[in-house]
Amino acid sequence: MGEEKALNVGPFGIEVAYERFGDPAAPPVLLIMGGGAQMISWPEGFCAELVSRGVQVIRFDNRDAGLSSHFSDGPVPDLRAALAGDFSSASYTLSDMAADTVGLLDVLGIGRAHLVGASLGGMIAQTVAIEHPGRVRSLTSMMSSTGHRSVGQAKLAALARLGAPPEDRQGFIDWQVRAFRKIGSPGFEFDERAVADRAGRCYDRDHDRLGMARQSVAVLVSGDRTARLRSLRVPTLVIHGADDIMCDVSGGRATAAAIPGAALVIIDGMGHSLPRPLWPEFATRIAGLVKRAEADLSEAGATPARSAPRLAAPSPALAGTGPPPGRRPASDAG
Repeated sequence: MGEEKALNVGPFGIEVAYERFGDPAAPPVLLIMGGGAQMISWPEGFCAELVSRGVQVIRFDNRDAGLSSHFSDGPVPDLRAALAGDFSSASYTLSDMAADTVGLLDVLGIGRAHLVGASLGGMIAQTVAIEHPGRVRSLTSMMSSTGHRSVGQAKLAALARLGAPPEDRQGFIDWQVRAFRKIGSPGFEFDERAVADRAGRCYDRDHDRLGMARQSVAVLVSGDRTARLRSLRVPTLVIHGADDIMCDVSGGRATAAAIPGAALVIIDGMGHSLPRPLWPEFATRIAGLVKRAEADLSEAGATPARSAPRLAAPSPALAGTGPPPGRRPASDAG
C-alpha cells in the first residue's frame, strides 16, 4: 500500500509513519522496531513471509525515528547521567512510546493486535501488554530484555571501537556496515549489500543524531518490568540469538521466565540482527503463535473490536518525564 502517515496519534498527538501489507481482514501483526532503527529495518521480504502465512502486517516508525515525530526540542539526552540514576534529560518514557503504539492502533481502527517487537521494540511491546492488556492478542519479544540491569546487557568492550556514527551519508553507511558486522549474526552469511542499501535509505529518510539517545534514556528511566511481566496472561513467544552481543541472551531467558507460559526459542549463530535465512522460521513461529491466539479467542467467544477509545492522557513511568501539557514534538523529521 506504500508508506502513509497517521496524524494526531495517541495522547501526545504525534505523527506516525507506517506501512501495511496483506489483507486488512487478516489478523493484524504490528511490527515494532528497535532503538534508532526505522520501520524499513523490518525487511519487506520478511513482511512478505508473514503475509504468505495468512496475516496482515503493519510496520511503523517509532517517535524519534524515521518520518514519525521527533522530540528535538527536548532536553539533550545524557546517557551517562541516566545510567547513574539522573533522569533529568529524559524527554519521555517507554510508557509514552507504548501509548504511541496503542494510538496508532486507534487511528487504524484495530482494537487488538499481535505485537512483534525487536530489541527496544520488544520492550515497547512488553509495556503495551502490561499497561494496555486489552489491546494485545499475542506478544513476540525478539532480542530484547526485561529492563533489569543484571540481564540483557551489551558487551561494551566488543562495541567500543565503533565510535559514534559520522554525519555524512557515506560515512554513516560505512559505519552501519561495520556495526552490523560486529553485532550481527556470526552463524549466517553477512549481506553487506543489503545492510549498506538499508543504511542509505535510512539516512535519506531521517538522520537525527540524538533520536536514538533520547530513546535509550527512555529505556533507562522506565526501569525493570520483571514483576509486571509476571502478571501477563497473553500468548507469548520469546526469540533470542545465542550470539547476541548487543543484548545478551540472558535478557531473552529472563523475559521468558517472567511471563507465564511464554515459549523461549534460542537460535545458535543469531546475533542482534534478522538474517535472511531465518525469515521463514521467524515467520512460521510468529504465524503459529497468531493462529493459536486467534483460536483461543474464538473458543472464549471473544470478538476482537475493530476500534477502541483513544487514550485520554499520557502515562509516563516517572512523573514529570513527558513533555509538559501543550508542548508538541518537532514534526520536521528527516
